[in-house]
Amino acid sequence: MSEIGHFINNARVAGTSGRSQPVYNPATGKSESSVVLASVAEVDAAVAAAKAAWPAWAKTPPLRRARILDRFKSILWERGDQLAEAISAEHGKTHDDALGEVTRGLEVVEFAVGAPHLLKGEITENVGTNVDSHSLRQPLGVVAGITPFNFPAMVPMWMFPVALACGNCFILKPSERDPSASLLMAEWLAEAGLPEGVFGVVQGDKQAVDALLEHPDVAAISFVGSTPIARYIHQTGTANGKRVQALGGAKNHMVIMPDADIDMAVGALMGAAFGSAGERCMAISVAVPVTDKVADALIEKLIPKINALKIGPAADKATDMGPLVTAQHLEKVKGYIDAGEAEGAKVVVDGRTFKTDKQGYEGGYYIGGTLLDNVTTDMSVWKDEIFGPVLSVVRAKTYDEAVDVIGQHEYANGVAVFTRDGDVARAFSHDIEVGMVGVNVPIPVPMAFHSFGGWKASLFGDHHMHGAEGVRFYTRLKAITTRWPTGMRNDPEFVMPTMG
Repeated sequence: MSEIGHFINNARVAGTSGRSQPVYNPATGKSESSVVLASVAEVDAAVAAAKAAWPAWAKTPPLRRARILDRFKSILWERGDQLAEAISAEHGKTHDDALGEVTRGLEVVEFAVGAPHLLKGEITENVGTNVDSHSLRQPLGVVAGITPFNFPAMVPMWMFPVALACGNCFILKPSERDPSASLLMAEWLAEAGLPEGVFGVVQGDKQAVDALLEHPDVAAISFVGSTPIARYIHQTGTANGKRVQALGGAKNHMVIMPDADIDMAVGALMGAAFGSAGERCMAISVAVPVTDKVADALIEKLIPKINALKIGPAADKATDMGPLVTAQHLEKVKGYIDAGEAEGAKVVVDGRTFKTDKQGYEGGYYIGGTLLDNVTTDMSVWKDEIFGPVLSVVRAKTYDEAVDVIGQHEYANGVAVFTRDGDVARAFSHDIEVGMVGVNVPIPVPMAFHSFGGWKASLFGDHHMHGAEGVRFYTRLKAITTRWPTGMRNDPEFVMPTMG
């Protein structure tokens, strides 16, 4: 059995902690490798390498940093299939879905290649007599990213391309469930010309996370994961004097108005609710049809499509939806369906009964798509982020009632409305208290040159990810005021200086 280790100073490094855990193929339920779990000393070594590399990297002209990222971008284009295969083998998502993940991450690399433009400061001549003022954006130093299992390539690429372009050194702590993608990206960055120490990978669990959160030489932490952990990351990181952006959980709603194109809404829901087996922080997990007539029509059209989902391993090109990531998560998702049924929801399509008939994959972590009707806001299936292929229908009598359902939720990551009415679309977009809004777009993930992030308990910290917000997060502003000897007064001034 192969062992997946760390990446420090542009080389793979075996673990020395003596701790490891299996890495499973969700399609078969079998362990095909193991991942080492870092000790505090191993985290210290990665940070020390980054700290040593940072002065030279920070002084490297931004254009040279951008050229390295541009070469990395070309490698990603050429070897995207290889990275997608590694993702599918450890996460379980289909190859096309994994390739889509790689492409969305690559878009942030493309954005970061243009970061020299965003690093420009401002200048004002003669703010006072013979006095000029200008500003600079400078890197923070060593920064770290702690990333989730559901996007082992894309989410790291939301972080490190921008951080590197801004002149920081970066330590990645990927999910221990699917760690291989991190090492491929690290090797390709080194191949593109990134100097030793600038990008490192430490595999691990909570011990590695806490070591990064408490390390005095780590200036900032980026995180994507569940809300309880995001809250912990933010509280612990800021208590240790770090800048933190921690993206948490989500419960994304789609409002379907009476004038909506119902077939368009159904197609959008199928992809948004069941793509990647619902293991997306931007998955639509709640449909809110306005009026019973719309709800009945929606459910009638959803039932045959959910029943027709092709569920199986990524190796089968016909697969629409792969397995869940672990056996434990499979039982958790089934438990939510049990709870919803016990609380009064109607199980219209029951994914708990699904069993694969594909030889060799009987032990995989498969579940069918599930549709629940008559869900109310006091049920756990509405309150909690299930992170599985479970779509709940909350019926609303009016537009205002639909908006109120969304407003009650503690999460405010993404939301969508399907309508032909421009007035409804504009009012919804401006008034809804959610960070990312789609109008006839089911998963409103912004492009790389915009920024990604939710509101309320979906985000802890002041900055969203990538785009201009990412540049602001990974840099600090310095203001410089300059006056030269010509025309200067030599006598002391004891009053508050002014620039008039």
